[in-house]
Amino acid sequence: MRRHVGRRATRHPAAFTLSMLLCISPAAFSQQAILRYDSTYHPVTGRHGMVVSQREAASRIGAEVLSRGGNAVDAAVATGFALAVTLPRAGNIGGGGFMLIHSATSGTTTALDFRERAPALAHQDMFLDRDGSVNRDRYHSSHQSVGVPGTVAGLTDALALHGSLPLKELIKPSIDLAQKGIRVSYDLASAIVSRAEKLTRHPNTAKTFFREDGSVYEPGDLFRQPQLAGSLERIARLGAKGFYEGMTADLIVAEMQRGDGLITHEDLKNYRTTPREAVTGSYRGYTIVSMPPPSSGGVHLIQMLNMLERFPLSQFGHNSAQTLHIMTEVMKIAYADRSRHLGDPDFVDVPVDWLTSKAYAVARVTELDTTRARPSNEISPGTRPVYESEDTTHYSVIDASGNAVAVSYTLNFSFGNGITVPGAGFLLNNEMSDFSAKPGVPDAFGLVTGEANKVAPDKRPLSAMTPTMVLKNGKPFLVTGSPGGSKIINVVLQNIVNVIDFDMDVATAVNAPRIHHQWQPDILNYEPGISVDTIELLTQLGHPVTQSSTLGSVQAIQWDDKFYGSADPRRPGAAASAAKPVTRGMTK
Repeated sequence: MRRHVGRRATRHPAAFTLSMLLCISPAAFSQQAILRYDSTYHPVTGRHGMVVSQREAASRIGAEVLSRGGNAVDAAVATGFALAVTLPRAGNIGGGGFMLIHSATSGTTTALDFRERAPALAHQDMFLDRDGSVNRDRYHSSHQSVGVPGTVAGLTDALALHGSLPLKELIKPSIDLAQKGIRVSYDLASAIVSRAEKLTRHPNTAKTFFREDGSVYEPGDLFRQPQLAGSLERIARLGAKGFYEGMTADLIVAEMQRGDGLITHEDLKNYRTTPREAVTGSYRGYTIVSMPPPSSGGVHLIQMLNMLERFPLSQFGHNSAQTLHIMTEVMKIAYADRSRHLGDPDFVDVPVDWLTSKAYAVARVTELDTTRARPSNEISPGTRPVYESEDTTHYSVIDASGNAVAVSYTLNFSFGNGITVPGAGFLLNNEMSDFSAKPGVPDAFGLVTGEANKVAPDKRPLSAMTPTMVLKNGKPFLVTGSPGGSKIINVVLQNIVNVIDFDMDVATAVNAPRIHHQWQPDILNYEPGISVDTIELLTQLGHPVTQSSTLGSVQAIQWDDKFYGSADPRRPGAAASAAKPVTRGMTK
C-alpha cells in the first residue's frame, strides 16, 4: 500500500514540538494509520482482523468473534447466520453458495462447494410445456424451482473442519436478533415494497414480511422473526441435522407437498457439501485463487486476466476508452466460452486447465481488434482440443494470523422464489432456474448455457459467484467478491485490475465506476461516472452502449501491514468492521 507523506510546513514548529518529534523513531510513524486527504474514499483500518459484509450488524458480529479469539472461519460462520436474519432477500439458510478458505499455517487455499442440488425427481424437461416452450413461472417462481439448500451444511462443515469455537456460541447473536428484532432500514423497507406482489402471493411470506393488518413495515420499525429464530435454535442445538432432519425438514417437505414441489426427506438427508480444488492463476506477479466449477467465476476470471496481461493497461489509463475497449472484448470471449463449456464437474467434463491456460489466452487475444468492437455474433466459444441474482451476497474475512475466508451465497432472485416455509421462517431459493431449462434459451439474467448445464437429479446448477483471493508472496493480499448475478465475474475482475494495474487502495478500487458485457445480448453496460467523452469514443469503435444501474456490490479486504476493509456503497447497509485485540483469558 502506498504511503503519502505531506509536505513540511513552511514555518518551523515550536522547539518543544520539534524536540518531541526528534525523540520518536521512524518506525513509530509506520504504526500510525495514514489518512490520505488526496483520496475521496477511505477504507476502515485495523490490525487485528477485518470483516466486510452487506450488513453492519453482521460485520460487527463477525468482528466480535475475532476479538474473542475466534479464527476467520468462526467469524465467517457467525457472519453467514447473521446475514440470514439481517439481509433476508439474499442472506439465507434456504439457499447455497461457495466458500474459499486460506490457511495461514499451511499456506493452502481450499474451496468448499455448498451449492444447491437438484432433487432426485428433477429431469431435464421439467420446465417445458407440451409445445416445448419454457414455462417461465414454473422455472422462476414455483415450488419446483427450489434446489436442495446447502448453506447450513456449508457453514457447519466449514466450522467442523477449520473452526475453533462452538456452533452454539456463533449462532447465538443471530438467534437474539431474530427473536428481539432488527430495526427496519430504508433499504429493507424499499425492497419489501418493490416486491410486494411477489411476497404477498404466499400467505406465510405475507405474514412474515408485513404487519398483521397487511400494512408495510416503515423504516425504524422493529421487525421480529420468531419462526426463523426457532430454526436457528434447532441448528445451534443439533448442528446440520437440526435443518436436514427432524422438525425443520418436516416443515420443508410439507411445504413441498402443498405446492407440488420435488424435495423429499431423502433429498434433504442426503445433501452433502463437496470439497474442491480451487482454480489458480497468475497475474502480473500475483497469485489468483478462485472458485472452481460449478461456479464459472474463477475459470473465467483467470481466463480474462490471462488475456488482459497481454496489454499495458496502466499505460492506457484507468477507464480510458482504450482500456474499456480491450476489457469489453475480453469479456465477450469469456462469456461465449461460458455458454458452451461450463457445468457441474460431477456430471460433465469441464476443461478448466485449457480455459485457464496462458496458451489459450494468447490464442484468443489474437482475435481482438484494437480498432473496432466485434459484434457478438462474430465471436464463438473456443473449440476444445481433443486429448465449462442480482441479490447474491458476499462477505470477506481475514483474522490476525492471516487466515482468510471469502463467501458468496444466495437465494438466486431477490427473496428467492418468495415462498417462506410455514413454521420455519426462512425463504426458499429458486436456484433450479440457474439450470438451462432448454439449451440455448437465455436464463433469467440473459445468460445462454447449453447441454453442460441441463437439469439432472442431484446436479448443481452453474453459477457466476466468484469468491476470490489475490495472494502476494503466498499471503492474502486482497480478499474480494460481489453479488450481481451475471455481472459478478466482471465486477470482481475490475476490482482486481484496479488494485494491481492502477495501484488503487481498496476503497478507491471498490468505488470506481464499472462496465459489463456478457456476450449475449450484445450490449456494453456502463455506470454513471465514466466520462461522456470515453463513452462517445467507445460508440465510435462500434460498441452498443447503455447506461446501467449500479453493477455489483464488492465487499473487499486488503492486507498489507494493516487490514483495510471497504464495503461497497452501491447497496445500502454494507459495512466493514475491524476486530479489537483479543482479550486475555478468552476462549480460543
